[in-house]
Amino acid sequence: MPVLLFLHRNNITANQITISSILLSLVIGIMFWNADISKWFFLSLPVGLLLRMALNALDGMMARKFNQTSKLGEVLNEVGDIVSDVIIFFPLLKFQPESLYLIIVFIVLGIINEFAGLMGKSVGKERRYEGPMGKSDRALILGLYGVLMLFGVSIAGISQYIFEIIIALLLISTYIRLKKSLHEA
Repeated sequence: MPVLLFLHRNNITANQITISSILLSLVIGIMFWNADISKWFFLSLPVGLLLRMALNALDGMMARKFNQTSKLGEVLNEVGDIVSDVIIFFPLLKFQPESLYLIIVFIVLGIINEFAGLMGKSVGKERRYEGPMGKSDRALILGLYGVLMLFGVSIAGISQYIFEIIIALLLISTYIRLKKSLHEA
């Protein structure tokens, strides 16, 4: 709350926080992509994703508390989250090439999962967040990945199994979100 009040006193809007989160995601993605230059760039994943999650919480709190909700803000938030996820997860293709196709499926299903959450709103109710592999779960896994890579732990031998499990959990999450949205409608 002190951070929120500080930002408000300095005329920072919810939409500016959302845009900052997207820009932070770009920085995280660039650092992650270049982590073969310096292993310390892997630290951008746990630290950057934690900051991104904080910004995501702050933009919503700012919008609700200070009456800054808008259609533009809602679109920025939802599209920004999806674009940010793609930017941040894309470098996995470089570092885990043995799981190339699974990573592509993972990224695509992450997008579909977010759209499945939005379907609740489109049928007249609320956005859905249920399921075992939501946005924060994916951020936690990638943050853990960054820590492992920082310490030189290779997952090459098991990455296929890890991504298969993540994909299965994404499918379950998507199913749950769609089912709950349709049930509410």
